Amino acid sequence: MLELEILLGKEAGIMAAVQNGKDQSAQIIDRTESGRVNQVRIGTKALSGTELRNKLALRSANFTIERSKDKLIFKTAGYGHGVGMCQYGADGMAKEGKDYKQILTYYYTGISLKKL
Repeated sequence: MLELEILLGKEAGIMAAVQNGKDQSAQIIDRTESGRVNQVRIGTKALSGTELRNKLALRSANFTIERSKDKLIFKTAGYGHGVGMCQYGADGMAKEGKDYKQILTYYYTGISLKKL
């Protein structure tokens, strides 16, 4: 918890929340339609899922929080921004000679590309 206090600031009240004997140290308040954390409370501090992701250098804003003794464990699902395209996969396809149309239609099935 000390690491969290350093990353989020002592005003977050993380240590106090842990020491009061109740598991109020962390709670996901709500999620977006895509399953990412919209808002989370850590100690007394409310943050957006993206803000916590950035402060803790998590791989994704799609995470769960588990408590194990005096630790909080953040488990992420996925890696990225949640728009449906893997930047590494798209890069690999481009290196294999695929063009942008092939890449886009691979990740976004059922679409058609047209000039406007």
